[in-house]
Amino acid sequence: MTTTTLDRPQIIRTGSYPPALRWMLIALLVYLLLVAVALVSGGFKMSAGDSAKELFAFASNPVTAVIVGVLATALIQSSSTVTSIIVGLVAGGLPVSIAIPMVMGANMGTTLTNTIVSLGMIRSGEDFKRGFAAATIHDFFNLLSILIFLPLEIMFGFLDKIGHHLATLFIGGESMATSDLNFIKPLVSPPVKFAKSAVHDAGMSDIAGGILLIVLGVVGIFLVISYIGKNLKVLMVGRAKEILHTAVGRGPMSGIFTGTLLTVLVQSSSTTTSLVVPLAGSGTFSLRQVYPFTLGANIGTCITALLAATAVSGPNAIFALEIAFVHLVYNISGVALIYSLPFLREIPIKLASGLAGLAVQNKLYVVAYIGFVFFLLPLVMIGGSKLLGF
Repeated sequence: MTTTTLDRPQIIRTGSYPPALRWMLIALLVYLLLVAVALVSGGFKMSAGDSAKELFAFASNPVTAVIVGVLATALIQSSSTVTSIIVGLVAGGLPVSIAIPMVMGANMGTTLTNTIVSLGMIRSGEDFKRGFAAATIHDFFNLLSILIFLPLEIMFGFLDKIGHHLATLFIGGESMATSDLNFIKPLVSPPVKFAKSAVHDAGMSDIAGGILLIVLGVVGIFLVISYIGKNLKVLMVGRAKEILHTAVGRGPMSGIFTGTLLTVLVQSSSTTTSLVVPLAGSGTFSLRQVYPFTLGANIGTCITALLAATAVSGPNAIFALEIAFVHLVYNISGVALIYSLPFLREIPIKLASGLAGLAVQNKLYVVAYIGFVFFLLPLVMIGGSKLLGF
């Protein structure tokens, strides 16, 4: 009798909910995750948006331009936003030779969101190890792309030439609006707008209100990811797992295509890659299966800047379209080169796995990694370049 009494609550907690109800719960949790990510992004924009834009003034050479792109995107948490800003700056006269490294840096900076999402599993050893590796593999891939393509661009200017050629073919086309394609923003905007209005009505400054939104978003991410992971472990068996593997886990090309398509639809690589991190953490997908998906997200995020560039008019319109095409060509080239060569393909996998192993042993590695890569190193390099007169 005692055994029955003790066992019954455990059965209720783990297995009594119908699968349909769990899927509805996961759908709600995914929506809350999107809202939480949007709160973080909105908080960054509110507290540091103008300051982040002012960072572009420090980009006096290709190296500092990369760092500015990283830091600005880490603050705003949207590579689409930053690249759209860069398109506008190019239309206003920013040299393309400086804008190209900025775009490279923007790719790197947006991956901070994935890392934050993975922290929701920090109390679950193996789940966190898998999730953190899935998050940081995006970082290491983009870093490797910069190390390969920045020197080539400085020496040969091949991205500039290809982008300019493509722009001359398409210049003169009709403008298109990104709002028609973005179906996620209308869904998450109401709660984010409500939160912003609430902090303003409370008399808080933009800085204080932005910080509060960031905190709320991060806490929300932690809670939501925890519950998503628990439910996925119950549901990701049998037919449901096969369906997901058809989309992402079947093979590299399928993963790349899926990542590209989803990111085109939501216009945010950080959103799509953040959604796959819990799947990796729960063991649904391996690191090698998540890897191509993140590469597709890199390609899909280019659509926002490309559409924004078509709306630019005037004498510099061709340069705005050029930098948008550069973003697309750069990301496709990175996937084609790095993923097609086995010795290069393995580098992000090994680095992400190694860092995840260290992070499980000591959480200070997580703090050190985020602080150093996304904030301290960029600030030191920008300050150093100014002191040296570059």
